[in-house]
Amino acid sequence: MRLSLFGPGLGFALLLAGSSAYAQTQAPMTLQQVLAAARGRNPGLLSAEQHVIATKASEITAGLRQNPTLTISGANTTLPANNPSSPYTYVGNVSRLFERGQKRRWRLGAATATTSVTQSQYDDQQRQLILQVKDAFTNMLAAKAALKVAEDNLDSYRKTVALSQVRLSAGDISRTDFERIDLQLAEFEADEDNAKLDLEQASDSLQLLMGVETPSAHFDITGTLEPPVMKQSLPQIEQQALASRPDYQAARESVTLADANVKLADAQGTTDPTLGGEYERLGVFNSAGFQISVPVRIFDRNQGEKERTRYEAQSARLAATEARNQVVNDVDQAWAAYLAAVDLAKRYNSHYLAESDRVRANLDFSYRHGGTTLLDYLDALRDYRQIHLDALAANQQLWLSLHQLSFAAATEVVP
Repeated sequence: MRLSLFGPGLGFALLLAGSSAYAQTQAPMTLQQVLAAARGRNPGLLSAEQHVIATKASEITAGLRQNPTLTISGANTTLPANNPSSPYTYVGNVSRLFERGQKRRWRLGAATATTSVTQSQYDDQQRQLILQVKDAFTNMLAAKAALKVAEDNLDSYRKTVALSQVRLSAGDISRTDFERIDLQLAEFEADEDNAKLDLEQASDSLQLLMGVETPSAHFDITGTLEPPVMKQSLPQIEQQALASRPDYQAARESVTLADANVKLADAQGTTDPTLGGEYERLGVFNSAGFQISVPVRIFDRNQGEKERTRYEAQSARLAATEARNQVVNDVDQAWAAYLAAVDLAKRYNSHYLAESDRVRANLDFSYRHGGTTLLDYLDALRDYRQIHLDALAANQQLWLSLHQLSFAAATEVVP
């Protein structure tokens, strides 16, 4: 069994004990720490884990043999013992049904295959949780970076407003120009307020995935949105996906389960005899005997189940083929999205960011010295703010596409 299972009730104890502990953590957490917390404390994943344990227990039932039957009866036990016409009669009978056609073997095989399918479904649910955690982690990093951009822009613009106030007092600019500058401050303040809200919501979403019952305002993470270098090729990732995707594994294991059900249905069509031994005491006489009971299967030979399971097996094979095609398609689409995100992030990081910095610095200097108009200066500030936010969004999208590619391949593609 691939899953390392908790003992009974231990997972729930960790969930209850760990929620408040993680909520009170002061040190910023890395992605790996957050993923470890989510694996160990997410209620949905813990629920799926218990389901795997329950399914595993069904193998015990499937492997059990038929119990013997003991029957004891007596007759005339209330009549006088010296009545020769009605002596005591005692009968003891032990019988047992013997399964033919290796029913127990195929029943146990079907139960084992069911456990394997359930385990793969658990692994796939964990894969989906990992994607959700990675996306939420990236979104929180982006929200932190966006708040930093908003705070820097607000701080810089407040200095501009303060300088304009000095210029107004000196008669260098008109009150109308000053008020137009001051009015723009509201936009920068709104950016900061919205960025704070986005960060709080991103933090709550991430803590929810970690199994934290009550989100903490002190929760923090650490990481980077700098674009990494991809060292794997598309064919390599496709092969990794085919070897690792748990939903594809579940589809293939469903074929094994369907084949086991076919063999079990054939076995269920065989005749199971019941053999018994009997001891009888009649008065002062003792006797022994035996019984053989064999069903005469003229009409019911399990024909319907035999035919149904064969069609189900064929359906499972087709579903496995579809799952394989889906794996390759998912990887191809995730790869295309990653390449598009890389191109976009490169354009911003290698060109537009530096350009917006230069334009803002030049126009800021020019406006302070009366060399450009107010409108040109305000436009430069807006362009600077928008380019930095767009660059941040491009880096965020690059990481989200990498997470999606890792999800499609069921393996880590980030070096």
